[in-house]
Amino acid sequence: MLINLRTLLYNAALRNGYNFVVRNFRCGQPLQNKVQLKGRDLLTLKNFTGEEIKYMLWLSADLKFRIKQKGEYLPLLQGKSLGMIFEKRSTRTRLSTETGFALLGGHPCFLTTQDIHLGVNESLTDTARVLSSMTDAVLARVYKQSDLDILAKEASIPIVNGLSDLYHPIQILADYLTLQEHYGSLKGLTLSWIGDGNNILHSIMMSAAKFGMHLQAATPKGYEPDPSITKLAEQYAKENGTKLLLTNDPLEAACGGNVLITDTWISMGQEEEKKKRLQAFQGYQVTMKTAKVAASDWTFLHCLPRKPEEVDDEVFYSPQSLVFPEAENRKWTIMAVMVSLLTDYAPQLQKLKF
Repeated sequence: MLINLRTLLYNAALRNGYNFVVRNFRCGQPLQNKVQLKGRDLLTLKNFTGEEIKYMLWLSADLKFRIKQKGEYLPLLQGKSLGMIFEKRSTRTRLSTETGFALLGGHPCFLTTQDIHLGVNESLTDTARVLSSMTDAVLARVYKQSDLDILAKEASIPIVNGLSDLYHPIQILADYLTLQEHYGSLKGLTLSWIGDGNNILHSIMMSAAKFGMHLQAATPKGYEPDPSITKLAEQYAKENGTKLLLTNDPLEAACGGNVLITDTWISMGQEEEKKKRLQAFQGYQVTMKTAKVAASDWTFLHCLPRKPEEVDDEVFYSPQSLVFPEAENRKWTIMAVMVSLLTDYAPQLQKLKF
């Protein structure tokens, strides 16, 4: 009864022109929003404009503020279900998605390779149509990006990329939210990637320039990013007036960088290449020697899990390391993705500065 009375009083105040402001949180009418993502797929950030990506980050901050800081209950996904297809195991992707979707009132359903074999026991087309009839969205963590493309083509519900061989967009959203929280803005930052030319780097290449961020990436010879992705990233950099540097020298990539970033050298499915990769990546460990050539306000990101050969303890556990806030932000950003694709909710928090 108390909640209903508050709602009635609140709505009455709004009708009479009142607007409530608590710190940075606007509790009145939703701010004007021209971005509409409902019904879209999230397969790669290549398909989203800078404003659309910023909107998802704004929504992430809004949900984090309202739920974590204000203690509000927001059942925005009540009555909705999510199919979660995991060909690859994961700690952060599974926990963030399951707990986040449930926190918003929805029901996540976890499916492993023992439950569903994409394109094996049933065609991808048939799987997409069955899932479309029983769930409101699907998050799929798969080996092949092409499987996601087929699911998206055949499904009538949003398909979200939880990771593929080419892209990991939901990780990058968490990274950007973490950097926005730390620096207050993303424009003008230099991201220094030191590691494999993998799905994480590809997702950064498809989005950093849209925020006005520069990218300096060092990869060993033979482990460079996909040429077609590089070509598009060069186009984005030219359009947005940002710098894109691709090199085989880790210190060149780190020079002047605000954010030092690395990732696993050996992804799931590459175990047979371990010996070869460890040899190829010699000299790519992020250490304080790397940080010495970075900007004075440098920070460090790693999507986890981390191996000591990728980054030493001194950097990983340093005050400059943002890896654990980065991990937590996986939850708030995937919640924002689901809310933006499945509802008409608009953020109440004042728009972030990017």
